[in-house]
Amino acid sequence: MDNRAIKKRLRQDALARRDALPPEWRIEASLGMADRAGEIGVEPGAVVSGFWPMRSEVDIRPLMFALRELGGRLCLPAILDKETIVFRELVRGASLIDMGFGTAGPGPEAEVLQPTLMLVPLAAFDKRGHRIGYGAGYYDRAIARLQAGSRPPRLIGIAFDCQEVEKVPDEPHDIVIPEFLTESGLRSFAPAL
Repeated sequence: MDNRAIKKRLRQDALARRDALPPEWRIEASLGMADRAGEIGVEPGAVVSGFWPMRSEVDIRPLMFALRELGGRLCLPAILDKETIVFRELVRGASLIDMGFGTAGPGPEAEVLQPTLMLVPLAAFDKRGHRIGYGAGYYDRAIARLQAGSRPPRLIGIAFDCQEVEKVPDEPHDIVIPEFLTESGLRSFAPAL
């Protein structure tokens, strides 16, 4: 089986486990993650990119708002075309528009920001910090673009423990996520040697 087929299977299995979690439990776990905002920490004015939850994802809105209370400036991804996302500022009271894939984000009138902290959605991850996204590659391209800049963002993958898999197949373009936040807490992964 090739890497693409393995990743597809791992993604399907991890998402099925996540979908099987009771909605009430997911809400409580998401609120518990928000209580860890102080562990994550942000400097005043830091630009924090989050995501509007879709399907059974961790609802990170409480965490985002807790990070805003610590001085963070929030933004959400906006899909520009089949290849590109940018991060638009999320301000209180602004209307959100449909971004496709069951998610929402600020409209084109919102300021485009460069995240210094990215809360990264995912389907599955392993203990080495490798992740499987949803298959479109938007985050991989956006992270690569930001890492090529002068100030690469801090990356934290967001998931439930049940989304962890034994091993995600390595590929040359993979971006390792050094930290993950689950209901069990914030974990750091040492870079592979």
